[in-house]
This record gives sequence, C-alpha cells and structure tokens, in this order.
Amino acid sequence: MLVDSSGISTPLSASSTLTPASPVLNGSTIDLKQLAPQNSFAASDLIELISSRSTTSSAVFIYDLAEQAGFGLLTKAWSKSNQDTASVVALQTRAGAGLSLVGRLSQGTSKDAANGSVLTAYTSPTGLAGMIPSLIHLPPPTASSRLVLQIPVISPTGDRLALTPTLASLNPILPVLPESFVVLLSAKPQESVDLAAAAYKFPAHVIHLFDHHSSAREVQQLQAPPLPSKEDVGSSVYDVLQKSGYRSFDYVGDKNARVVIVALNGPLALALQATLANTPGVGVLTVRLLRPWDESAFLEVLPSTVKHIHILEDASPDASHGMLHSEVRSSILDPSSQIPNVHYEAITPTRLPELLSKPSLLAQFLTDLPLLPSDIKPLDTAGATKLLFFSSPGTPLSTVPQRIEQTFTQSSSIAARLLTEHDVLSRPGGITADRIWLEPRQWLSPHVPLPVGLPISGDSGGVCSFLAIFDQTLLKSHSLLKHAKRGASVLLVTSWSAAELASNLAADDISLIQERALHLYTIDADLVASQVTGLEEDVRKSLPELIALLAFLRLYLGSKATQAAVLKLTDSLNGASLSGLRLATVVSHVWDGLLEVDFSTVTPETVDKEAPRKDFEFNAVAVTTEDGETIVNGARLGSWHDAARHLLFPDAFVERDASASSAEQYPQLPSLRPELPERTYLVTCTVNRRLTPKEYDRNVFHVEFDTSGTGLKYAIGEALGVHGWNDEGEVLEFCDWYGVDPALVITIPVPGSDTKVHARTVFQALQQQVDLFGKPPKSFYSDLAEYAKKSVDRHALLFIGSPEGASTFKKLSEKDTVSFADVLCRYTSARPGIEVLCEMIGDIKPRHYSIASAQSVVGDRVDLLVVTVDWVTPSGSPRYGQCTRYLAGLKIGQKVTVSIKPSVMKLPAEATQPLIMAGLGTGAAPFRAFLQHRTLLAAQGVPVGPVYYYFGSRHQSQEYLYGEEIEAFIQEGIITKAGLAFSRDGPRKVYIQHKMRDDVIALVRMLLDERGVFYLCGPTWPVPDVYETLVGALAEQRGMDAQAADAFLEGLKEEERYVLEVY
Repeated sequence: MLVDSSGISTPLSASSTLTPASPVLNGSTIDLKQLAPQNSFAASDLIELISSRSTTSSAVFIYDLAEQAGFGLLTKAWSKSNQDTASVVALQTRAGAGLSLVGRLSQGTSKDAANGSVLTAYTSPTGLAGMIPSLIHLPPPTASSRLVLQIPVISPTGDRLALTPTLASLNPILPVLPESFVVLLSAKPQESVDLAAAAYKFPAHVIHLFDHHSSAREVQQLQAPPLPSKEDVGSSVYDVLQKSGYRSFDYVGDKNARVVIVALNGPLALALQATLANTPGVGVLTVRLLRPWDESAFLEVLPSTVKHIHILEDASPDASHGMLHSEVRSSILDPSSQIPNVHYEAITPTRLPELLSKPSLLAQFLTDLPLLPSDIKPLDTAGATKLLFFSSPGTPLSTVPQRIEQTFTQSSSIAARLLTEHDVLSRPGGITADRIWLEPRQWLSPHVPLPVGLPISGDSGGVCSFLAIFDQTLLKSHSLLKHAKRGASVLLVTSWSAAELASNLAADDISLIQERALHLYTIDADLVASQVTGLEEDVRKSLPELIALLAFLRLYLGSKATQAAVLKLTDSLNGASLSGLRLATVVSHVWDGLLEVDFSTVTPETVDKEAPRKDFEFNAVAVTTEDGETIVNGARLGSWHDAARHLLFPDAFVERDASASSAEQYPQLPSLRPELPERTYLVTCTVNRRLTPKEYDRNVFHVEFDTSGTGLKYAIGEALGVHGWNDEGEVLEFCDWYGVDPALVITIPVPGSDTKVHARTVFQALQQQVDLFGKPPKSFYSDLAEYAKKSVDRHALLFIGSPEGASTFKKLSEKDTVSFADVLCRYTSARPGIEVLCEMIGDIKPRHYSIASAQSVVGDRVDLLVVTVDWVTPSGSPRYGQCTRYLAGLKIGQKVTVSIKPSVMKLPAEATQPLIMAGLGTGAAPFRAFLQHRTLLAAQGVPVGPVYYYFGSRHQSQEYLYGEEIEAFIQEGIITKAGLAFSRDGPRKVYIQHKMRDDVIALVRMLLDERGVFYLCGPTWPVPDVYETLVGALAEQRGMDAQAADAFLEGLKEEERYVLEVY
C-alpha cells in the first residue's frame, strides 16, 4: 500500500500518528534523518523531543491542558517505547496543581531534592496562571535542581471556543513570580526549537512560551540543536541566551524612529514587524526575555530619538496593566533626559485573532494609534505562493497537503511551510483547513505566521493562488471559494458532472467565479482509481490520495506540467512502482480525468431562502493514533463525528465577559458539579487524624478542611455534604473487566436538562460521578434486562424487577448488599454501552455529616467527625461505605467538593437557655460545635446557661471522642454536668439513658421551668429508651401521666426544643 516515505508525524494533522519512529540519538545530537529524511518537522514536535530526553529531564509532568492543546502526546508515546525518554507523569489541572512540582524539588520532601533533578512540565498559559501561586514556594534553583516549563501558547476563547495565541490569562499574575524564574518567549519555528533547548542551560527555573497557535505547529525544514544535558548549565541567563544566537530584545524599523511599538515576542509582534518594517519614523521593539528584565539592553536597542512608546499587551477587558507595561515604564524613567510619552493598548483575546487574520484591520488599528502615519498599508506578501486546502478530517484525501509539502521539501530552491487546522463545531464530522506557503529559499523577507500571511477570515477578499476542496459537500455547508484570489486555480475532487456542479453551487459562488475569473477544475478521484486495474484492495484504497496529488501538480506546474515532469517528481517520492502500480499509468488517467468547467455563460439562479453557509473557524487541535483513535483537544474519540460534542472543556479557558458583573465575592465555579442544584465549594484537606487506636476495630477519624477563598459559610449545627469519589483501583478493575478504555471521553446528560451534557473520560465519570458501587433500585434490574443477550439473564433480571421477585430483590439488596457493579458481574451478557450504563446508574449522592466546628471560633475551616463504615457480606466479600472510605483516604492538600445542608440542630435564640445534649459515637460532632461557641460567648462575657452533656461509646480508653476537649470544657465550667456512658467498661452495660436517670431532677427543671433544649444525635436505636427516660422523669418529678408527658414532649418538638438527628 502507499506509505509516507518521510516517516514524519505531527500531532496536529488528521493523518498524523501518535507514535512516530522513536528518536534516534547519536551522542548529544538527534539523528533527524532517521526520523524524516528531509528534516521536515513541526517545531512543537522537536520541543517535545528535546524536553523528553532522559539526558535533558529527570521527569516530564504533562498536564491535561497541554494535551488539550495537542502538546505532550508524543512524549507519552515515546515514554512507552523508547528507553531514552524521561519518566512521564500525567496530571490533571486543579487548584494547587503546581504543588506536585514544588514537592519534587523541595528539600526534605523528595529524593529529587537530595539527588538533584531537572523537571520539565507541559501546560497551557491558563494552566500556568493557576499554578503560579504554588510555584512561589519552589526552592531556589541550583545547577542540579531546576524546573523548566514548556508552555504552548494557544487557548480557546469566547463562546465559540476559537483558538487564539493570547496570553491574557497569564499576564496579570506573571509579576508575582519569584526572581528565580526566567520568562522566555519565542515566535518563529527555529527560534522556538533553539530556545526550548537553551531553557535547560539557564541557571534558573524557566518558563518558555512558544507560539503553538501557528508557527510552532508549522511543518517545515528545521535544524535540531545539540541536546542539552542536565549538567550543562551556563554561568548567567544573558550568557546562555547570547550563545544560543539570540538577544533579549529585537528592533525592526527606522533607526531614528520617533514612535516605537513594544510587544512581547509572538505572532502579533511578527505581524507588526512585517507590516511596519519600511515605515518612516516608526519601529517595533520585540521582547524575547521578559524576566530577568535587562534595562540596559532595552535602552540600547530603543532609538534615542523616540518620543512616543506604544505598549501592546494581551489582556482581558477588565484587567490592569501587566508586567511588560511596568518594566518599560521603569526603564525610561530618567530624570536627566526627556521621558517619552507612554501609551497603552490592551489586546483582548477576541481582538487578537481579528488583528492576525485581517491585514487591513491590523493596518487600520496601527493607523488609529496616536502619532502613527495615516497611510500604513496592509501587509504585502506577493512574493510567496499561497495554497489552501479544505477537506473532511480523517478521510483519505485529508493527507494530500502533507504529501504536497513533502514534494516541495525536496526542492533546493523552494521552501515550504504547512499548517493544519480543524473546525469541529461548524459541521458534523468537522472540516480541516491546510495552508501551504511556498517561497524562494533565498528570500530574505521577515517570517510571517501563516494565519497572518494566508488568513482564513469570514470577509476574505481572496488570498490564495490555488484552492483545493477535497469534499464536495463542503461547498454546501461552508463558504470557501471566497478565499481564492482573482485568477486563481480551484481544484474540486467531486463525483458531480459539470451540470450537477452548476446546479449544486450557490448563486454567490457562481457569481464569485465569474467576477474573479477563477479557473475551476474537477476530478473524480474514485472514478479514475477504478480505471487502474490489477491492483490489490489496499493499494486501490490509497489511490485517491495519489490522484489528488497528481492533479495538483499538473495545475501548479501549468505550462511545464508534462506527464514526464510530473512523473519525475512523484517517482522521487514513491518510486516508479508501488506494489505493482505503475505511476505512468496513473498519471495518464489523471491527465484524462482532470476537467476545467466553464462558468462564463452560466446564469446564477437566486434561491429565495438559501440556507446561510458557515465560515471556517479554528477550534480544534487533533491527533489520530495508529489504532484509529482520534484525539481532539486531548479527548479520545471514536470518530470525528463525535468531536463537536466532546469539545466541552471550557471551564479552564472561558474568557470572562467584560459586561458581566457579579455581586458575589466568591462566585460559583461553573465546572464544579454543574448538575447539582445546591451551591458547591472546593475545599482543601489540612488534617486527617485517626482518633481511635489502630488496633481498634472501629476507625473513627477527625478531618479538617481549609475553606479560605471559597466563600463557604455555615451555621452552627449544619451538615457538610461531601461529594465523594469511588475507589480508583476498583474503578480501573471494573473498566478492565467491562472492556472499556478508561481514557475514552463520554458525554453524560446533566440531570434536569434536555440540552446540557458533561464531557468526561470514562475513568473520571466512574470515579467522580457515577454511583457504580452503590445500591441498585428494583427498576435497574428491569432496565438492564433489555440489554441481556442470554435468555436466562434476561428472564432473571425481569423476575427480580417484577412484583413476584420482591423477596429475591430484598435478599440481594439488604442481605447480600449487591452494588450496580455486582449485578453486572452476575449477569454478564447484559452489557449496555458505557454512556448508557452511566445514565442508567445515575450520580453519586453527597453524604452529609454534622459539622463538628463553630465557624465563629475556627474561621476559614470546617471539621468533621467520621467513622468508617465496613462490613462483610454473607458470601464473605468485604464492603465499604463509599464516602467514609473516600474521606479516610484523603491526603493533606487534596481538594474535595462539598456543599452545605441546613439542619434541625440549632442553638436556641437565647444563650442562657440550658442545653441537654446526648450523643452516641460520632453523634458528638455537632455538640463540639455547640461547646466551642458557648466557650466563645463566655470568653466575651456573655452569660450562658447550663450544659448537660451525655456521651456514649463502648470503651473510654479507645473511643472517648474529643475526650481531652470535653475534659477541658468541664474544667472551664462550660459543661455543667457530663454523663459519660462507656458500655463495655464495667460489669454491666451502661448507656446514656442510665446516666440521664441520675439527673432527672435537673433535666425536668431545665425542660419545664427554664426553656431548656434537648438534643439527641447518633444512631436510631437509643431513641425509644431515651424518650421513655424523659417520660418517666416527668412522671416521677411532676406527676404527669404517660399521656401528658408524651404531649409535653411533642410540644417541645413543635417548639424545636426536642431535637433529634439520628441515622
């Protein structure tokens, strides 16, 4: 079959593979010829290659936001197949995400600190912004202990998730970085590779930001620098940068400029340089090294004649000035000379792509800046040949642009650049756009990012000299012909005849063909392939790609396009014969099948209600693995048709609406369990301490959560809802048994919504959301029966779900305590698809625990008292309470999603009212909060009433929960009387009701005469005995009969003075 002779693979094209040939090292250099004979690469691939070598990095931490940008996937693949690759750690981006890096490099906390380690991390600008508060705690760098962050600059923005190269999310927080960090920016492909290697030589922690939106993803010929080693550290930041062939700042323009634009190195800076290079009186100063800021170097490149400085900086609409503005201002503050006027322009994330994709708009933007000339012309790149291709991703013809780029890479006189982009939202199955830029190798004009030099914009007036459309249906869904400039050639691979084409084209397209004198050619690649006989099936399937390539070459070469010339070009790529295929035969058939369609005499027929067609918008970075899996923005998909609904990771990238305002100081996080009606908070575990001895058969533990910065408020006695996770090992074991990839992305409807869905990996869904190990209701058996392939399973499930099967269901549910997973394991032929299964099971419900602290005392903290729930089924299988198991396993620093639930356990209105509190085991939790608050009131001089505290457990030495605190409350007089019942410590069992009988006089007086409040918290079993004790006390002390005492206690319930919270 036809194969790619170059061996190259990029993670950003529909045909790329995740596992290209493993890197081949020759000493300290990379043997690129072994990877691609023509050295044709995407810079991002080489950055991964350099960063992931074991000689460069001790470990590579790949955050999910980097993968969503299509960066890090090669590193993961190499780590599985190549021994020269550093160890890889995959991480999710959450609050405190950088703490794992801090821990690895901190003294005394890891072997990396002791032995020396150079760590590499991949994340996005948004992810980095969230990590910086943690990175502040990094230990100072040493020659053997440093952190390098390789940051692909690309971020979704707006409600359409269009990808842009903005740094708006990062700029506001960069100034808080410690001085030990180098911040380095690269814009051109070769520059990105060189500085990625140089990053490992700086005697500092390094943040390298490179343009992954375009330049670093362009496939072109590149040179690999020598591989850095962990021991090769330069003497200073400036020395390393100079030896790499770069400076802190670049200046382009008039040497005597009166107006200078200052911008960070990136695609906008390159566009400014190209547009203003020959504009009198104007210059562009580009910042490559943002930190450490070299003031003397800045002043050296800044023309002495400058009177006005315009600072352009990526920023959100409501953001303040960033680091660049403050550094420039401080540099020019010289009292001995005239200080230039400084102007500031904030480039928002939505404005940036417009400036990059519309040269006329960029020219107008510059013209509107104060004191710039009024006649600035749009960027002119007439010396380049621009080719544009549209196809359906994942189809055979979507690989043609890569074949064309490889064809030109062989040329000694022409340099070729290829950039692939995807739009998965505007059309089911998506649409791919490939740009190819051809220019003479000796051309000395400045590098222009392809989206700038060959823009794809909605109001395009024509930009390319050749346009190819490889899927005829795209003409129906999208407006594409407008991108062809006047006189351009257009190639349409189609099965339509000329007449059918005329009837299928929109009237606007026909008019445009005529107005711009476009030359439209068609070829039916499948028909031509069928004319080539005697081929094996796999070769025949590959023929359309070769046919489209040959058709392009004929049109591109024009008058020089003889069959012999085209054959010579393709021979050099494929050889004269491929599995019995003679290229000369194919070339001959292509010559006959390529037809020009004349539209000069066609009259466009206007349709009254013609459906509006869409414009291409870049919103997806994609990889297709060798086994056929498609990875779009980091999500593993079954097919391209799933791509749009899986493009649902906006929570990390959402650009805030400048017009939106919130009265809340701590607004709800939109990504934090959005399906729940109650408000949720993300708190941090700070203490997880067992209170009972390890040898004791009950694990009762105390947990504390830090709530600072969340806005979480709770009243005394309220409950904390914990949204626990399933056990990781059990989830992975189930995935393996069920035969589902835990990394596969699935969508689950949000309960109560007909349109909203979650997008999660199977593992995330089963661990964090779906109640897989919960107790199934009766209806689950009936629903599952529909998917049973074996008759015996189907009938058994139907029986259990029927009224006749009530006793069987009761046994399974109450005695065997089977879970959803158990039912699936019993009836193995019933296997619904994983998305269906998740819907059938439903979500994990939050478990509520009485809060064991008073916020008036502990502040930004919430405490819980929890006992682990576990048991053994009649069959001998261990069972665990889902949430108590989750809480027991919490690590310090781990984030937990929680909510607040109101409770009946409330303090009375008056502090002088007596409190009678009876708690068994963990039922002591709310009373600890009561006692803390009463202590605070007493310390403030507020009169407080008496407190009778009854507590029951089995052994004082093992289960006297908060015993030291209780004794302190007794000593301080907060607890007036304590009735402690440890049922197993004496010759007879003593319970709280027995202790209460010792105090009947006081109890009756407090309840009847002093408006006291009685509370009982804990298990349900003592409720009748406690109630009878109070009834008996009322009868004994006040002569009430049973009916009157009962009526009195019922009245207390109505007054919320007899309060039960039992479970």
